[in-house]
Amino acid sequence: MPNCDTGVPGLDEILAGGIAQGRLFLLEGNPGTGKTTLASQFLMAGAKRGETVLYITLSETEEELRDGAASHGWEFGEGINVFELVPPESLLDDDQKQSLLYSSDLELGETTKRIFEAVERIKPTRVVLDSLSEIRLLAQSSLRYRRQILALKHYLSRNSATVIMLDDLTADMLDKTVHSVAHAVIRLEELSPTYGAERRRMRVLKYRGRRYRGGYHDFVIETGGIRVFPRLVSAEHRTAFKRETVPTENAALNDLLGGGLQRGASNLILGPAGTGKSLITLSFVKSAIERGEHAAMFVFDEELGLLFERAKGLGIDLASMRDSGRLVIEQIDAAESSPRVNSPKEYGDASRFIRLERS
Repeated sequence: MPNCDTGVPGLDEILAGGIAQGRLFLLEGNPGTGKTTLASQFLMAGAKRGETVLYITLSETEEELRDGAASHGWEFGEGINVFELVPPESLLDDDQKQSLLYSSDLELGETTKRIFEAVERIKPTRVVLDSLSEIRLLAQSSLRYRRQILALKHYLSRNSATVIMLDDLTADMLDKTVHSVAHAVIRLEELSPTYGAERRRMRVLKYRGRRYRGGYHDFVIETGGIRVFPRLVSAEHRTAFKRETVPTENAALNDLLGGGLQRGASNLILGPAGTGKSLITLSFVKSAIERGEHAAMFVFDEELGLLFERAKGLGIDLASMRDSGRLVIEQIDAAESSPRVNSPKEYGDASRFIRLERS
């Protein structure tokens, strides 16, 4: 089945190629999780390919959508059609309020009719419907809601449109009606830990006929849109290498370790402050770079400028190693992560312990 690219870095990999053309997809999540941003990227990706796209909004105004796009540096040009679906004035006058018919019955039928008219007029290949909460409220019952979603699905599929419906999960009861109707369901979540910044993640709940990448996948919303980080599976990144003993610069330490450290093994250096943990690590990095290899360092405790000065006083020029491209060094801000207590059980993955002590 042909695929539509989502325009979101990392998402197509999770979906095993993208979104199947001509199918209906459900994108759900609480307000603020990034649904509108992801849907906008989906439409812009189609517009860049010369497709005709349509954004049907029942909750936000066209001005709000365009302002949100401008905050990411986007411009909703002529290729992106925005249809702002607001209640018709005829349904809001005093005479209509005194009708024997419920206004929701008339509004639901009028809403569906106007959606069909917009699709007939524009002939889009990609459609975003934002959001299902308004349709659910107008339907007032699960049966009418399901029938309405099925009617929209069959009508849009006959027009060969790939559809993403947004659901902000604001209903009192978690309605799974669209889950059974949609070809695939993607849920966005935002977690707010007690300490540190918020964390966003997504999960594919279902995707018919597709071997997608399951589990939770982190993503960030930054200027320019959403960027997804597919969950890593270690088995997919195994490479062949020569298992050998890698020596350090310290001959006495090499004798103690039986020649050095084994390549491909994990090693843990323990010890209180001032016992030389950083010096041993820096010496090991220096030896690797002098052999023509590459090294990576991730620093939590010290600021990089201070670490560079301390290392230079020990005869190790980290700045030149980094500038040569052989050393990747990153500062990890511990204030952006939730702290937890490490227990000795968590050392079980290390193949060798090196404990340093001062006496």
